[in-house]
Amino acid sequence: MTTERSSEGKDLVKFVQDAIDRGATTVEEIHKSIADLPLKVLEDTDLLKKPAKEVRRVQDHTIGAIYDLIRDINEKIGASASHLLTEAGKRRGGRERTRHRGGSHAADTKV
Repeated sequence: MTTERSSEGKDLVKFVQDAIDRGATTVEEIHKSIADLPLKVLEDTDLLKKPAKEVRRVQDHTIGAIYDLIRDINEKIGASASHLLTEAGKRRGGRERTRHRGGSHAADTKV
């Protein structure tokens, strides 16, 4: 039963991580699309075409870096959550084995 709970917990962690990753990618695409509009106008002007292309390059790099950081943090939090679930499962499994062997806890002992 402990393994089943641990597996369900890890499945939930994976589900949440995937949802955050997909959400970040979607928001990144929308962000780039909105940021692209004024740059298209500037690139249509001969005088500003070259500077606008450089601004686009920097902007795309910056936006990409921000969302890459969000995905990286999401991955690290997911790894930590999986580790914590594994450790909690081990502790819970140890307590269940103790109870099945007739062990007692302070809460189970009447004074």
